[in-house]
Amino acid sequence: MNYIYLHRLYAKRAELEAKLELYDARNCFGDEDINDGTDLDLRSRIDEISFEIETLEHSRAQ
Repeated sequence: MNYIYLHRLYAKRAELEAKLELYDARNCFGDEDINDGTDLDLRSRIDEISFEIETLEHSRAQ
């Protein structure tokens, strides 16, 4: 198990989640130019990283 790689995945996911929170906050304040699909891209990337983390953690548990 590559713990450094897993740690980097956790860090990247946290970074993307923070960007998504900022994006959502800006959207709440009515920034009309923000609806450009960025939230969908961020959510997709978070899902991909989460799936990879789950896969690595599951393989480690066996």
